Amino acid sequence: MIIVFQPLASKQDIQHVVEKIEQLGFQAHISKGVERTIIGVIGDERKISREQFALLPKVENVIPILKPYKLVSREFKKENTVVNIEEVKVGGNEIIIMAGPCSVENEKQIISTAEAVKKGGAKILRGGAYKPRTSPYSFQGLGEDGLKLLRKAKEKTGLKIVTEVMESDDVDLVADYADLIQVGARNMQNTRLLRTLSKIKKPILLKRNFSATLLEFLMAAEYLLSGGNDQVILCERGIRTFVEYTRNTFDLNIIPVIKQLSHLPIIADPSHATGKSDLVMPMSRAAIACGADGLIIEVHPRPEKAESDGDQSIRFDSFSQLVKDIKPIATAVGRSVN
Repeated sequence: MIIVFQPLASKQDIQHVVEKIEQLGFQAHISKGVERTIIGVIGDERKISREQFALLPKVENVIPILKPYKLVSREFKKENTVVNIEEVKVGGNEIIIMAGPCSVENEKQIISTAEAVKKGGAKILRGGAYKPRTSPYSFQGLGEDGLKLLRKAKEKTGLKIVTEVMESDDVDLVADYADLIQVGARNMQNTRLLRTLSKIKKPILLKRNFSATLLEFLMAAEYLLSGGNDQVILCERGIRTFVEYTRNTFDLNIIPVIKQLSHLPIIADPSHATGKSDLVMPMSRAAIACGADGLIIEVHPRPEKAESDGDQSIRFDSFSQLVKDIKPIATAVGRSVN
């Protein structure tokens, strides 16, 4: 349920409604737009009626939300959410590029990559310190040592940092180093982790699980917003289908659909979506044409020597060309790449 206030509603009018909502055992989530303030009533709507709020002072309208996701919906918030990552804004007019290796391997590798992707046009450096791998014998990441190397790269280049957290117990540690915390595909429905992240004041990058439906994806985001963290970026990274010639199938459809149903920004990960370096560039172009707010690209100085995901990583020169290629497409759809 959404409660819409009249334009001249005072803080006291809004607080009065909040108190009534809480007295009834529900949560109140306030969203202030350009002209109006609205409140999302979170809980089982069958236990309350529209009439309980419709006649309260300065209430203009009470609208039921029929979808199971509430706070992430366009019904709750008409304006696009812009997530601010230390002055890098995702969801606005500018398309933001995140780039870097799948795994942080050593200082030389991460520093050289950071310098190259910044020169090529990236605003955020990606790099895994903790790596969820299919095989227990594969490289699992450097842990906190990897986080320290990411911090060194940030100090040297000024790039913001996005890295993955895998367990609730590691959230505070990762948050000390990261500017944007990634929830990987395997953890998209790890509700304990989502609840922990909902309580912190850091932006979250939520990747879609490779088997998740649209509803499941948005409900995972709902966990984050319902706990109080509204700085959430969605990421499409491919789903499993009958296609066997790529790692996953890049679900481009979901980008414009998310834009219709939700106010949250969505970026695309063509590296994981395809699993093939030669497909990263054409699918990056397609994602921008579909309306993606950004890209996250795997870049490595020597992909053939990468500890993880070498097949889908591109070289420094290819990354620079990719950014050049998407600029005219961004312009064509009314966006920019700075």
